[in-house]
Order: sequence, then structure tokens, then C-alpha cells
Amino acid sequence: MRLLHVIHTLDPSHGGPSESARMFVLAHQRAGNVVEVATLDAPGAFESRVNCEVHACGPGRGVYGYAPKLYEWLRANRSRFDGVIVNGVWQYHGRAARKAFAGHRPYVVFAHGMLDPYFRKFKLKHIKKLAYWTLAEAKNLNQANAVCFTSEEEKKIAAEGFPFRKFQRVVVPYGTTGPDTDAETAKKFFFDAHPHLAGLRYLLFLGRIHPKKACDILLEAFARVAPPDLHLVMAGPDGDNWRPALAAIAGRLGIADRVHWTGMLSAQLKWGAFFGAEAFILPSHQENFGIAVADALSCGIIPLISDKVNIAPEIAADGAGLVQPDSVEGTMELIRGYLAMTENEKNLMRANARACYRKRYSLGNAVDAVYKALGLAQ
Repeated sequence: MRLLHVIHTLDPSHGGPSESARMFVLAHQRAGNVVEVATLDAPGAFESRVNCEVHACGPGRGVYGYAPKLYEWLRANRSRFDGVIVNGVWQYHGRAARKAFAGHRPYVVFAHGMLDPYFRKFKLKHIKKLAYWTLAEAKNLNQANAVCFTSEEEKKIAAEGFPFRKFQRVVVPYGTTGPDTDAETAKKFFFDAHPHLAGLRYLLFLGRIHPKKACDILLEAFARVAPPDLHLVMAGPDGDNWRPALAAIAGRLGIADRVHWTGMLSAQLKWGAFFGAEAFILPSHQENFGIAVADALSCGIIPLISDKVNIAPEIAADGAGLVQPDSVEGTMELIRGYLAMTENEKNLMRANARACYRKRYSLGNAVDAVYKALGLAQ
């Protein structure tokens, strides 16, 4: 089969959707399909992130990404594809895909957490989205073969507060491809790049430096309960320039010398950071899935996560990680709970983490579900 991914951008600093598209391209290729990607990026910007043909139809205008060239290309090329996967909502590429493919080719939309009611607390943003939903987004989703969610919880609560919700909902067993290198090689790569971290005990936060991820709560909790020999590695892009304020918080709390900022990590650097960590920690206020959580599981690294991560119930049920509320007290309990475990208990949970990944979150499990959502037989 020939499949097309449509996405606003492949820029890795934009978080989950770009990484999801990259991994799905690989998973579809491994299943024997030909895959192409159409984006609103400027030509030459991020094509190297995926090992397939990329059609950069931008740059799009503003945050919305308006670029008529994308619709023109999609319409002219739609007959070449058996199915289309649209990544993300609220931007022009979703409208262009609906206009090009509805009634002509099967297409599904991955919401990537963008329909979560968490965002209703930002009232001005919600009003703007409600207007756009009424004008275009409801139609974009309702005319798709299906809207794909990564957990039953995300599926259940998606688009609460928006009218005209008639779209078909399906859960795709999402995940990650896992490490493509062995632990010792990856760790050497990471510690060669960050030699000051070699030999340190550390918890790893890996994700966007963003208020939704509760980085401030994490610093507060870490300062209160982490022993003096335990460090915290904060890895991820800082698109909102929040790091200076967080660094000031770490200084006020007296932990500045134990908090290490690496910027965004990818490929072997990312896997090395995981393999070198004591545990992975994510006290997020909202997470429709959390690719980094699945990455940690695939490495056998214990995830310490909030109950606002939508896959937390499955991880807890498998005995593969610790789960607490997304508060300072809850995050303190995550750290305390991990530190209180015996080595045998940690080893058992690490084994459970790997088993949980293989059963639930290996990306290969998702491929057949996507074909089914598209109405295609593989």
C-alpha cells in the first residue's frame, strides 16, 4: 500500500505529533508499505527526520499555517494513495486534507491530545477554538473515516464542550519503536556529550519545558524529598523560554547545582539519557499518551508519572511504574515511593516495564489498527 502522512510540521521541538509521524513512517515501512509525508514546513527544513519522500508545501502563514499550495498538492496527488493519516487538529493542514480527500480517499485523524478538555481552562483560547470548531474543525473530523486516540480515557473525554461531535472514535494501541542501540553504547554516547553527568545518580525528565508538564512542581517536590546525592536531568526544548524562571526557582530552592539542563535530546543521546537514569519522572497536568513514558518502558526504566497521563491506569495495573496526583505532594510521593523500594522490588518493576512495553506500546502493534480504521486490508 501507499500511505500519506499529513502534518503541520516535522520540527521535533513541536513535541509529540512530529515524533509520532516519524515513528509511524518507520512502522509502516517495516510492514512493507510505501510512505510519503506532506507538511507545511518550508522546503529543506526538516525532511531529514524521516526516511521517506517529504513534500514541504510551506511555509504556512502564522500559527494556523495557511498555505494554499498544500491543498493544491494534496488534490493533484490524492489518486496515488490508498490511505491518509492526518496528524493534529486546529490548523490548516486538517482543513486542506478534508477538502482534498473526503469522498475520494479514506483518511483518519490523530488527535494527539489536542481535543483534551484540559485546554478549556484557558478561556480565551477555548473561545477561539470553539469558533473554529463550528466553522471547520467539526467538519474535518466528522467526515474522516475515524478519529484516532491513544487510550480509552482520551477517547472518552475528547472534544467535551464542543457541539456537533459526530465523528467515529477508535483507540489505536500507540507506542514507540524503542531503542535502536544497546544500553552501554547509548550511555557512552550520552556521557561523552555530557561528561559532568557521568557517575551521578539522576532522575530524568524528558519532554517539552512547558507549564503543562508541571516542571515547577517537579522542582519543588525534588527539593523537598530527594537526598543530596540524587540529581535531576531536565531534557527537552524550551519553546516558551520558561527555563530561566525555572532555573531561578531551582536557585531559590537550593538545588541549582543538582538540576542539569541538556536541551532537546534525540537518537542515541536520548536513549543514553534513559539508560543512565535511576528512573523517569513526568508529573504532567495533561498527557494524552506520553511517548517518553513508552520510551522509558522500552528501556526497562521505571516511570514515575502523574495520574493525568492517560496511560497511567494500564501502567499501574501492570506493576510497571508508580502513579500519583499531579501536585507537589503527589510528586513527592512518587520520589519517596521509588527511593523506598528495595533493589529486588526495583528489578521486578523494571522487568514489568519491559513486559508492559512489549504487550501494549510497541509501535508495531498499532499498524494493523490504523489499517482497520482506514478500512484497508493489509
